[in-house]
Amino acid sequence: MNVDDLRATAQHHFLDLLGVVDLHDRDPLPEAFDQIVLLGPLEPGFWGHLAAQPEWAGASPDPIDEWSRRTITAIANKFGGCAVFPFGRPPYAPFIDWALRSGHFWPSPVSFLIHDRAGLMVSFRGAIAFSGHSLPRTSGRNPCLSCTAKPCLTACPGLAVVGEKLDIAACHETLSLPAGQDCMDTGCKIRRTCPVSMTYERSPEQSAHHMKAFHP
Repeated sequence: MNVDDLRATAQHHFLDLLGVVDLHDRDPLPEAFDQIVLLGPLEPGFWGHLAAQPEWAGASPDPIDEWSRRTITAIANKFGGCAVFPFGRPPYAPFIDWALRSGHFWPSPVSFLIHDRAGLMVSFRGAIAFSGHSLPRTSGRNPCLSCTAKPCLTACPGLAVVGEKLDIAACHETLSLPAGQDCMDTGCKIRRTCPVSMTYERSPEQSAHHMKAFHP
């Protein structure tokens, strides 16, 4: 399998290859699989593409997950892999662990995962597990190591970051107040102030959708 063909097919659906992980015995997948490719939104343009899909026009309460399942399963079938998703019923696949092993993700100063290209705006739509392939592994550079200002630590309007951890209760309290309206309308300010996130061009409408799901 040509990884460039896989990347081109994913990008056609506004999905990005976020990292490749070598699997081992403790991973909750059949032993036949030896590598997994993590997939997330490709920006700019993901939200506009998604909004034009049939799932978005339907009555489903989870159109993003439904689109992800249909699209990534089709890509997996095309390349002889098996689709895996971070949603559905437990037990959940260990996407955070896979991400940290990929060489492209690290814990940020506020404990959120940071990706070398997507910054704090990174998310997963699914992954594809493969057997009998040796996809090229690459490694990025942790952008937090060269970030001296660390605006993520002070960006929260409700000061919900305590030390290097987000206080979820304080976050929800802030989002219920006028001070949190900007976060609700355009996305978490902590994520938006990350210098790498600023280059990722994620749609404010997409961020608002996820904020409403997080804080109904």
